[in-house]
Amino acid sequence: MPGITLPAFPDNVPTHSLPTIDFELVKAGNQAEIDHLWEAAVTCGFWYLKNHGAEQEVTAMFDLGAETFALPLEEKMKYEQGDSGRSCGYKKIGGNAVDAAGLPDMTEFLNVTKDDVLAFPEVVHRTYPSTVTAAIPSVVHPFVCKSIEVNNTILRIFTQKLGLPEGTLEELHARDLPSGSESRVIRSPPMPGKDTADRPMIGSHTDFGSLAFLHNILGGLQVLLPGETQWAYVKPIPGHAICNVGDALTVFSGGILKSAVHRVVPPPGAQGEYERWSLVFFTRPNNTQVLRALVEDSPVIMESVKQYPEVVFETGSTAEEWFSRRTKYQRLGNREGSQSWAASRGTEHNPVAR
Repeated sequence: MPGITLPAFPDNVPTHSLPTIDFELVKAGNQAEIDHLWEAAVTCGFWYLKNHGAEQEVTAMFDLGAETFALPLEEKMKYEQGDSGRSCGYKKIGGNAVDAAGLPDMTEFLNVTKDDVLAFPEVVHRTYPSTVTAAIPSVVHPFVCKSIEVNNTILRIFTQKLGLPEGTLEELHARDLPSGSESRVIRSPPMPGKDTADRPMIGSHTDFGSLAFLHNILGGLQVLLPGETQWAYVKPIPGHAICNVGDALTVFSGGILKSAVHRVVPPPGAQGEYERWSLVFFTRPNNTQVLRALVEDSPVIMESVKQYPEVVFETGSTAEEWFSRRTKYQRLGNREGSQSWAASRGTEHNPVAR
């Protein structure tokens, strides 16, 4: 896939006009751009990010993904994530459900944790295929560090806008504490034709953690924005990442930050004849952090919680428990009926998040 000339995204399918945020302006403290970012985060929860400076790191990660997924399946399965609720490792096509009926997913992916990358060569969680292990210092580490830089910049802005003490959200996502933060390379097989156009490759969901820093080569990502009832595509734009808010920030903020529902279907039009590749870094809270609204630290959040008395912002779960539950019950190996799908859900049915 990397380096192949691909057909253009079609112009006859419904798409979202997401806000475009200039990361260089945000990093420089441009107030208008910061306000633009905030408006996107509290209305739709999704935005494009340009000038993020990660193009080289992203290209190297895609090349590593192609090398790794070309390994024999039996070799990749030595690093399978398993059914215990642990996310890191390899997942074959068909390992997860995409809906309550148990329809299998259509992606293979490899998750490499932030903890393993930053501690390398020490093993914190698990080992990885030889291709990945060899490339951690030169490829994975630079991508993880760049992604942390981008997402931490955004967390600092959200801390200020939410009226929280300086450093609050960064401390809840500490670089040197164990967490579910991870990079993920994803490959989907070609799925051409109208018969599979709406067949979910990844089921509708809200993200488990706080922020996603996503890079797509082809279309297929669809978002159901708050207040809308029809899916629409997010068109890939060269050099632009796609960023979004996850469940943890929705809970921490008392519903101010929006975690929108999204899914992945086959790329539209002629793009469906090609493999689909994507790469994402997920920033997730420290494992021991309890997911609850930060009302004691912010009058802004306290007021938001008061506006939604029907919504419970006290999950009673640590970030690790929340993440493990959602990972575990997506796995078809743990399926015991539609209740398993329900057990894998986050804020999808929360009217404040939607």
